[in-house]
Amino acid sequence: MKKTELLVPAGNMECLVAAINNGADAIYIGGKKFGARAYSANFTDEEIINAIKLCHLYNVKLYVTVNTMIYNAEIPEVIKYLTFLYTHNVDAVIMQDLGLINLTRKLLPNLEIHVSTQAHNHNTPGIEYYQKLGCQRVVFDRESSLEEINNINLNIEKEVFVYGALCVCYSGNCLFSALNGNRSANRGMCVGSCRLPYILEKNKEKIANGYLLSTKDLNTLPNLKQILDSHIDSLKIEGRMKSKEYVAVVTKTFRKLIDNYYTNKPLNYTKEDEINLLKTYNREFTTGYLFNAQNIINSKTSNHQGIPIGQIIKVTKDKITIKLTEDIHQEDAIRIANSNTGMYLNTLYNEKGLLVSEILKNNICLIDNKHHLKESLIINSQILKTIDYKLNQELNNIKDKKLPLDITFIAHLNEPIRIKVTDGPNSITIKGNEAKSAINAPITKDSITKQLSKLGNTPYTLNNIDIDIDSNLFINIKELNKLRRKAVTSIIEAKTNKINKVPAISLPTVEPQTQLKPQISILTRTENQLLIALKNNLDIIYTTDEKLYQKYKKYNNIYLRLNRVITNHPNYQNEHLLCTELGSIYKYKANNIVRSDYYLNIANDYSINTLKSLNTESITLSVEANINALNNINNKEDSEIIIYGTLENMIIKNNIFNIKGEKNYLIDRNNQRYLVTYDGYTHIFNHEKLNLIKDIPKLKGFGTYRIELLDESEEKTQSIITQIKDVL
Repeated sequence: MKKTELLVPAGNMECLVAAINNGADAIYIGGKKFGARAYSANFTDEEIINAIKLCHLYNVKLYVTVNTMIYNAEIPEVIKYLTFLYTHNVDAVIMQDLGLINLTRKLLPNLEIHVSTQAHNHNTPGIEYYQKLGCQRVVFDRESSLEEINNINLNIEKEVFVYGALCVCYSGNCLFSALNGNRSANRGMCVGSCRLPYILEKNKEKIANGYLLSTKDLNTLPNLKQILDSHIDSLKIEGRMKSKEYVAVVTKTFRKLIDNYYTNKPLNYTKEDEINLLKTYNREFTTGYLFNAQNIINSKTSNHQGIPIGQIIKVTKDKITIKLTEDIHQEDAIRIANSNTGMYLNTLYNEKGLLVSEILKNNICLIDNKHHLKESLIINSQILKTIDYKLNQELNNIKDKKLPLDITFIAHLNEPIRIKVTDGPNSITIKGNEAKSAINAPITKDSITKQLSKLGNTPYTLNNIDIDIDSNLFINIKELNKLRRKAVTSIIEAKTNKINKVPAISLPTVEPQTQLKPQISILTRTENQLLIALKNNLDIIYTTDEKLYQKYKKYNNIYLRLNRVITNHPNYQNEHLLCTELGSIYKYKANNIVRSDYYLNIANDYSINTLKSLNTESITLSVEANINALNNINNKEDSEIIIYGTLENMIIKNNIFNIKGEKNYLIDRNNQRYLVTYDGYTHIFNHEKLNLIKDIPKLKGFGTYRIELLDESEEKTQSIITQIKDVL
């Protein structure tokens, strides 16, 4: 039976060691570039080589994230990086960029590719494309339910997130950070806009405030048996920016329950397990969309919550007095609930004011009022323990993992002695000198066992030893030790020093195209906007309303913009479609005219050509690409760029704000207002409009220039069209 893989994150070498020692089957890391966690410590090239060797020594797989959107100018560098990873025998790379995936399959066909959740994997046609391309695995959207995942029946491995932080927006579809902080989540630089406070306004009335976009943390341990019964290939833990203690306790807990499953033992997720997980990191827990949870938001806070351990009952200038409900130790860290005030407990006092190292629950403790907090602000507040010093000590004192080693020793008169070592998947046989007759005391099996068991600081511990020797033999003890050392060294080298040869790589060239007369496209949301577009004879008219599309599709330039999340595709034939996700393009390419939208994060010629190979008529480029990145595109004729419009920051599963058609806005700390709508999914639009009309002279040569309308009036629509026509 193929066992489900436990896949664990590591942001640095300490976390990687913790993952190995606590039972990870595979680990994923990022390098210094091209990974979706740019603010993690990440690994240098030299550290990646060492990480691969260490993982392979312990029979653990190592995957490296190369899962950002890639610009044209970066292609040579990223191919060089991928070649480096393949050369040094990485087990797989995790990738998002459509063009880079396609290019890598051609240039490095033996490099295993896992398609990142950033690629918005949620339906059969999109995943079928990656399967036929030769990708080994897809990582599903965190919005996909277990039932939906099980209903996708393709010959490709399935990986799902089972623990850790959640994004509120569909992965790969979030522009909030890019449009408001100039740091792209699709480039690994998310600033965490969803973890900030907002006010919700309905019909000009402020009805809610807090961390309205901040999700709880995913924890599927209570439902782990259902996941394992589904034969998911890999269970993924989130957390490349988390501590080694987080990695240790989460890995250890999942390892125990997964092992219990495969040995037919109860999957006992104990209260102690939960408390230890809560201590290392939590924003409250949810089983997530994997199990159709409806409320995934923790609007009270976006911070680590730890566990409640007591209540403040008195505050003076120097001391804070706490009535404890749980034990507390010196060097713990605490936070005062509903505030941003936290501190390490370098000193701890009992009720008499005496310094102590710990105080047990149901007693009174005093701590220093380091921040000079006023009683009126914090009296009766709950105290949360956010770091448990004692737990961390236990987690960090786990000994390095040891691998079981089987040894077979064979010695027959006048034949070379042989030692064979096996650690499961690997075996090495070493030969020594010929065995001779003993003149005095012959060697005994006990002596051989004693010498061959001396595995010391190696990663091995003796599991079993078989000795097959003739009687009355002389074997030098020094030679036994030498053969043992050589055998162990050889098996380590065989596991860790594999280098893959790479043929000479030549990037296919993309020639600049001849500039043609540019087209103007427009995205309309109302009939009046559509009629203005027709009146102005615009080349391409998109509509978001299927009724309007059916009414006006007699005009061959009218296209229906499809939804961004489609689990069951309608049967369109001979239609004009603007596709917002890969599955729609792959599904409809044969029998419809399709164009691609900006949500596919296309920013290089190889991605453009990949979509062209799927009969895509025109490819809209990413709105995150700046003027320089856009001008680096060679294939401009088949490209469309957005030069005016209100862009969508997020698409969110479910009606998280309980919207019923009112005018809804989120208001941030700078009083910027973000329109919120609901059509089966929650949509959040940016607070300001993109306007590159004046920059069109700097952006010459593109096939199509798009206007993206939202709530513009007929007069405003006409004005925008006139401005663009004048510039073009």
